[in-house]
Amino acid sequence: MNAYNSITPETIQEDMRYLQLLSHSFPTIADASTEIINLEAILNLPKGTEHFLADLHGEYEAFQHVLRNASGAIKRKVNEIFGNTLRENEKKELCTLIYYPEQKLDLVKAVETDLDDWYLITLNQLVKVCQNVSSKYTRSKVRKALPAEFSYIIQELLHESSVEPNKHAYINVIVSTIISTKRADDFIIAMCKLIQRLTIDSLHIVGDIYDRGPGAHIIMDTLCDYHNFDIQWGNHDILWMGAASGNDACIANVIRMSMRYANLATLEDGYGINLLPLATFAMDTYADDSCAIFAPKMNFADANYNEKTLRLITQMHKAITIIQFKLEAEIINRRPEFGMENRKLLHKIDFERGVFVYEGKEYELRDANFPTIDPADPYRLTDEERELVDKIHASFMNSEKLKKHMRCLFTYGGMYLVCNSNLLYHASVPLNEDGSFKHVRIGKKEYWGHKLLQKTDQLIRTAYFDEDGSEEKNFALDYMWYMWCGPDAPSFDKDKMATFERYFVADKALHKENKGYYYTLRNRADICDSILTEFGVEPGPHSHIINGHVPVKTIKGERPIKADGKLLVIDGGFSKAYQPETGIAGYTLVYHSHGMQLVQHDPFQSRQKAIEEGQDIKSTTFVIEFNSQRMMVKDTDKGKQLVTQIQDLKKLLVAYRTGLIKEKEIF
Repeated sequence: MNAYNSITPETIQEDMRYLQLLSHSFPTIADASTEIINLEAILNLPKGTEHFLADLHGEYEAFQHVLRNASGAIKRKVNEIFGNTLRENEKKELCTLIYYPEQKLDLVKAVETDLDDWYLITLNQLVKVCQNVSSKYTRSKVRKALPAEFSYIIQELLHESSVEPNKHAYINVIVSTIISTKRADDFIIAMCKLIQRLTIDSLHIVGDIYDRGPGAHIIMDTLCDYHNFDIQWGNHDILWMGAASGNDACIANVIRMSMRYANLATLEDGYGINLLPLATFAMDTYADDSCAIFAPKMNFADANYNEKTLRLITQMHKAITIIQFKLEAEIINRRPEFGMENRKLLHKIDFERGVFVYEGKEYELRDANFPTIDPADPYRLTDEERELVDKIHASFMNSEKLKKHMRCLFTYGGMYLVCNSNLLYHASVPLNEDGSFKHVRIGKKEYWGHKLLQKTDQLIRTAYFDEDGSEEKNFALDYMWYMWCGPDAPSFDKDKMATFERYFVADKALHKENKGYYYTLRNRADICDSILTEFGVEPGPHSHIINGHVPVKTIKGERPIKADGKLLVIDGGFSKAYQPETGIAGYTLVYHSHGMQLVQHDPFQSRQKAIEEGQDIKSTTFVIEFNSQRMMVKDTDKGKQLVTQIQDLKKLLVAYRTGLIKEKEIF
């Protein structure tokens, strides 16, 4: 009774209303006691494995493979379980089957001469792997993850041993019956997907799902069906959210980025955006224009595009870029408080001489053909451009698939997350040169640190969810664009986005975008401690800030681990566009019960090679922290919640035993 000494009828009076509600879920002393026993047991299980990924940028094949192989964890487990009892090629075949069961089964059946024997061996191997990956979870949690049609059978196989003499025949009959009833394929697929699911307990995406790569919509499809995940919005995600909210400048930026990387698949195939009006306008307007500087980045474009299609993409690219500059100027004029007057640059063009005049110096333009710009009023959309913008706007607003994915981003996403002593946000928390938090004016108030990220989170939701027409919604809509490229936006935090200069001015001195002080100060441990404290995280040896946003140039010796291990930057170049800079193809940060590891990935060849040749992503693992004692559920945020639940249940027991609440009869 010692555990209950501090709980008296007097101390629980203020909780009576809540305890009455709790009693509906646990109507008897026996029910409440059983749940306490269950929760106490869960507290003493090892913590689940968390995976952190950032800056996926539409590279869906690499992303899906990393999920399927759990960043190399499944391969390591197969090696641990089977050691020298299987040849290397047999272990590789088993891993490939676990990653891609449907496709691998087709290949096996095409060459295997004794399929029943292969089924028998493979099913037993999969049971061993599944027993290993499920061992840190309660039976209840595993049961909830099981496919309904095979739930009972898998439970029997997982929790009974064929080594036990009394169970040997029982287990063998289950396996042989699965084969004889022609259910082996479906059962193998179910087991493989269960292994994938149990190996990653929770998934954190630290921003930038969208742009550059061809399959952001496929990544979103995967996430919408994933068992446990969260997203910290990146600037590219916010840009798409702004487009889906109806901000025309965001829509133009989204299309421009898609043209720049010849990525029409996400817009057209993924979201059904009708680009025909833009194509027609671009062909008419730039029929005699080479638009050479707007040719897409061919290193990353779909190699299947023919010359005629690439020519059209190039014209569309130029057309939407000019429209973007005009639409952005409308926001800048409407919101002088954004302080972005210096980003209106079209009026600085000397159209007759083909030069750009900036801060008293002239720069020759790389392209001086502007048929849709009136030098007397350079930011006015032509009637054709305005009609085009309206049509594209309607297409974005009417995309059901886009609405579904945006709801997912809003439901499971936010500007930041605190989880198990880790603080996750995509880019920055704006700082002053002395390391203090930068005060950012939004409307009539100033926000900084934690409150700034909270406020911007709220504005993003207002832009999407509030009813049209209100001043709050209109401001929030404009602010969505500011979050993409505004100097004080925590998702950007640079002095400018030099889009115009990078296209039109050869002199690279004007291309430079100066990062905010955060990006240098984050190398200091004391600054990281200050930020952690600001977000309610107690600084300590197991507390970290986790960022993406800025690619880590491993090829130049840059390290992702900064500030004596307090800050981790996990943008390693999932996007092919960044891989020449990083020298690698992405990171996964893995946080399991024994500590924290950084997994560095080499480029992923292709899904086809992974299936047909067993080509896994080559990954290198670096130990960041190792704990000799395993971290248990009780040491996590979930554990703290369970401890609170246990305390409430103990109060309910006292209420039952003292007659304050009556046990309910069960009929």
